Amino acid sequence: MISRFLANDPDAFEAIITHYQNYVFAIVLNFVGENEAPDLAQEIFLQLYRSLPRYRPDNLKAWIGKIAVNKAIDWKRTHSRFSQEHIEMDANTLIDVNSPIPDEIIIKQENQHRIQAICQTLPSMYQRVIVMFYYENKSYQQIANEERVSLKTVESRLYRARSLIRQRWKEEQA
Repeated sequence: MISRFLANDPDAFEAIITHYQNYVFAIVLNFVGENEAPDLAQEIFLQLYRSLPRYRPDNLKAWIGKIAVNKAIDWKRTHSRFSQEHIEMDANTLIDVNSPIPDEIIIKQENQHRIQAICQTLPSMYQRVIVMFYYENKSYQQIANEERVSLKTVESRLYRARSLIRQRWKEEQA
């Protein structure tokens, strides 16, 4: 199928899609709902179409799976940011019947404020990694590069910061 695609056979890519569409959908459904799956699958096949000329024959199914997972993670990350921004919109926003009741929204916001307050009491090296990871959505590698430390150090700092937050949260509850 790949050699036919590279030879500009117009039906070759359609054959690839037909052969791997169930596999891609199975991956996608682990990340998003059924309503979003077709759009995400289309993006994955578009990426596959663009990347196929650079493919080095090895394991096509694994390569497609890797593209699907990476695209799904990016999709989830992008859309979760949008969802968070949507939640934080002003009170004039219409609340749909399936959305949380106002009490739940208020409790969630109060908890977010408490977590932010606890974070501000942490040593600065822990504050920075928490902000970069959770609020700026940076990867461990990006944080390591910016902080000029190893990945293990970033992992350790995040682990310790989370532990301190949990500990201080429990102290406040008592």
